[in-house]
Amino acid sequence: MKNLILLLLMVICFSCVQKEEETPGTDFTKYVDPTIGNVGHILQPTRPTMQLPNQMTRMTPDRADYLDDQISSFPLNVISHRVAQAFFIKPIAGELNENSWNKRLTWDHDLEITRPWYYKTELIEDDVTVEYTVGKKTGIFRFTFPAGREANLLLGHYYKNGEYSIAEDNLIAGVEYFRNVKIYVYGVLTNESEIKSEGTDKLVITCKNGNKEPVEFKYATSFISEEQARKNFQEELQETTFDELKNQGKIAWDKVINQIEVKGGTEAHKRSFYTALYRCYERMINITEDGQYFSGFDNQVHQSTRPFYVDDWVWDTYLAHHPLRAILQPSVEADMLQSYVDMYEQSGWMPTFPVIYGDHTCMNGFHSTISFLDAYRKGIRSFDVQSAFDGMLKNAEEATMLPWRNGEKCELDDFYHEKGFYPALRPGEKETVALVHSFENRQAVAITLGHSYDDWALSQMAEELGKTKEQAIFAARASNYKNLWHPEQKMFLPKDENGKWIEIDPKFDGGMGARAYYDENNGWTYRWQTQHDVDGLIDLFGGVEQFEDGLDQLFRESLGRSKYEFWAKLPDATGLVGQFSMGNEPSFHIPYLFNYTSSPWKTQKWTRFLIDTWFKDNVFGIPGDEDGGGMSAFVVFSAMGFYPVTPGIPEYTITSPLFEEVTIKLENGNKFTVLAPGLSPEKKYIQSARLNGKILETPWFTHNDLSNGGILELEMGRLPNKKLWN
Repeated sequence: MKNLILLLLMVICFSCVQKEEETPGTDFTKYVDPTIGNVGHILQPTRPTMQLPNQMTRMTPDRADYLDDQISSFPLNVISHRVAQAFFIKPIAGELNENSWNKRLTWDHDLEITRPWYYKTELIEDDVTVEYTVGKKTGIFRFTFPAGREANLLLGHYYKNGEYSIAEDNLIAGVEYFRNVKIYVYGVLTNESEIKSEGTDKLVITCKNGNKEPVEFKYATSFISEEQARKNFQEELQETTFDELKNQGKIAWDKVINQIEVKGGTEAHKRSFYTALYRCYERMINITEDGQYFSGFDNQVHQSTRPFYVDDWVWDTYLAHHPLRAILQPSVEADMLQSYVDMYEQSGWMPTFPVIYGDHTCMNGFHSTISFLDAYRKGIRSFDVQSAFDGMLKNAEEATMLPWRNGEKCELDDFYHEKGFYPALRPGEKETVALVHSFENRQAVAITLGHSYDDWALSQMAEELGKTKEQAIFAARASNYKNLWHPEQKMFLPKDENGKWIEIDPKFDGGMGARAYYDENNGWTYRWQTQHDVDGLIDLFGGVEQFEDGLDQLFRESLGRSKYEFWAKLPDATGLVGQFSMGNEPSFHIPYLFNYTSSPWKTQKWTRFLIDTWFKDNVFGIPGDEDGGGMSAFVVFSAMGFYPVTPGIPEYTITSPLFEEVTIKLENGNKFTVLAPGLSPEKKYIQSARLNGKILETPWFTHNDLSNGGILELEMGRLPNKKLWN
């Protein structure tokens, strides 16, 4: 009897725990793990970044990756994702010596705590504890030194290009120079300290009671002036303690992470999902300070009544990151698009990779055009639409399309405008156009395909605005991709300036990253880069059946060589399944293309397989360069059970979600819920679908369906329903 009662109590307790876990209002920030992906498969790892959502101050310990058990120092601000940092601080316990500045600090993986708003690590050889918490334009370090040993802090510049000054009452001010940008710092030590200069760019701080009580360094940075850094400090930190700032950070992250609530699914899925959502808020960052901001696009300080955002790599983010923000934070997306407009007006060109110092011209394409159209059609219009269109049009007509360049067009662009494709060089042929980047090359096929999509978006925007002349011109250019379709090989292949095919192996040719013809990926990936005209691509294949066969083969086709040889030339093409590469952005939409065939169930099969295989909740859990939200947004969408195949068309296509219930709390007060009762690792196939009680005849719903609030209900089963949406 006692055993029976005990068993009943256990069941009741377990049920209560389960109910509590899945009750609306659960704090899902507990699932965020900034160490996921901290070891790169080949290229860049993710970083455990401490910041507030889309805010200016970012901190991550300076180390190679998670496997590196030593930290060089702690930056005061990561001013550009994977590009630049400013200032650094380093604790040294004991007497200083000539090697102190170069000393690396050993940490213990099991003793590190990483939360989006809080960091803690133990420097186990020095017996120093480091803690950090972050504000919008501020941060606080807290160092606990061992008793009986001298407590020192070294404050330097990452680029050894700047100055520090010492004021009264433990005040420090400084500036660091990076390209055309000045980064100012204003900091206060909470402990009585002796501060000495080593030259103009280094400070040695000896904390008099540092071995008896924790030492705090509170600071603010500014891109405007030392005085503005001081104002930022006064606004955020003057009367704020470490724990108060930490609590404020937790509240800020609660707001964005808990905007999406899930039920069901595995703990691993929740960790991967909410960590991906966290990474979507690393960029862009708001650099407006007290109603003004410094712009690297004209090197001026501007007054502004709305936020100004920088740090975006639009080649990576137009596919899923910007569309996700259009759902979760449409007002913020509008501010970011207005920032693009401001950058155009300040520099004369619509930027490609806008960062703190201006346009970090990378990759190819004018894909902000797509983001503008996508937002406009989703009702996000509180930006200067006419000026945006002017900038889009100017880039399309007057700017060079060459990768890693922005500015006036060259003879290759004139050729494209006349002939409808970018001319490629034959293997071994010497480059004759001086503007071509020596490493990035022409990327002739990638440019033709990418700009076909850009020009489609421009034509659609022109139509929205009643500009019939521009609409007709760019609608015609949207079909340029067809000029490089090889009808026998059924691949997009390069042509020379005479319009003759260049014979290549689309799996492997084109030099490093296949950049002579493609970009970071091979012809098997670029075979599908016509999101704006999937029906047109199906026609090129010869019909839906052949199109589906091609998709099937993509996931089965061999590399034709060892992985070692393949990756030596194509290191970005990671996360391989056959020739499909999950590790790079051009592949994101491909598994969803089965929804255009007679077998939509294959989308459900492959998206679940890809998420489960390549996005584990561990340090290896990102299959390629995450790109500051670019890849994570794909995970967020796919986990929720839908995806925007064609940004610019306000529709989403459906797949199998990871959770039995997903609820998005929208900015307008509505809620959109995806229900998949009974979903499990085995029951992943959709048997039927209803939207607000009505049967869905196709695997699509509109952005209005979502923004108006509603319920998408999916009936799940173990085996595919091959008649559904067929």
